[in-house]
Amino acid sequence: MIEAYFHAAMQAVHGPLHWLPKADGQIHRYHVPGDRAGTRNGAYALYSDGIASGWFGSFKETGGSTWHTWSSRKPSSPFELESIRKRVEQARRQREAEQHHRQQLAAAKSMRLYALGMPAQSNHPYLVTKGCQPHELGQLDATLLVPLYHERKLVNLQLIRTDGTKRFMFGGRVAGAHSPIGQVAPGKPIYVCEGWATGATIHEHTGAAVACAMNAGNLLAVGQQLRRIYPNSPLVIAGDDDRQTKGNPGRSSAERAAEQLGCGVVFPPWSGAEPISLSDFNDLKNWQEGY
Repeated sequence: MIEAYFHAAMQAVHGPLHWLPKADGQIHRYHVPGDRAGTRNGAYALYSDGIASGWFGSFKETGGSTWHTWSSRKPSSPFELESIRKRVEQARRQREAEQHHRQQLAAAKSMRLYALGMPAQSNHPYLVTKGCQPHELGQLDATLLVPLYHERKLVNLQLIRTDGTKRFMFGGRVAGAHSPIGQVAPGKPIYVCEGWATGATIHEHTGAAVACAMNAGNLLAVGQQLRRIYPNSPLVIAGDDDRQTKGNPGRSSAERAAEQLGCGVVFPPWSGAEPISLSDFNDLKNWQEGY
């Protein structure tokens, strides 16, 4: 039963999935274990004609989408190999078209919400907790609106609630997008960091322009875009130092991005007295100031 074998391949990547896929050649959406409840970032298609084959993965971007292919056996002839290649290519085009459509809808909704919002208030609980000024944030009711730009166009919003919970617009682009703080000046550095509060802290301390990439896996893509747009502005990667996380993804991603971009990299200057739970520049500033 090809559905069972395909299901096993999906579970090897995602973990338990309490349903069986359909071998009808259509694109189906599903909830990926570990994603926020109610989301359906996963997609698959399973084909039963010829060599049974399929693909699956997630549209959720953390620096890029990830897709997997599966077939019931290896092709036994050049004709079968070409048939599978064409099927994979067709599936790629379908996914890209769907993702582009989702991103366009999210961008349009983001622009409408950001236009409806007012300038963020400095007494918003999240800003008070982080000890940051609102800069260019918007606010709609009690929700902060963090604008994300790609190629200088607003493409997404990060919504921050009063309790600090965050989410992006459904289907919105994250890879390569960033939230800017401050004005870029020719010859002056642009810092590239992860979270918005970290970026606000760096800007308020240095006065420099900052691009908030939202996650460690996006630092390189944002840096590459900024290098194209502002070739005369040196880049500095301001990394998180995830000292309690296995593999320290903040530090390793920042060092990797800086190496590929050929630019500088900085981390919070720990004295050794700080709690090991602190990981970024905002954490350090708040600890030093007694927040």
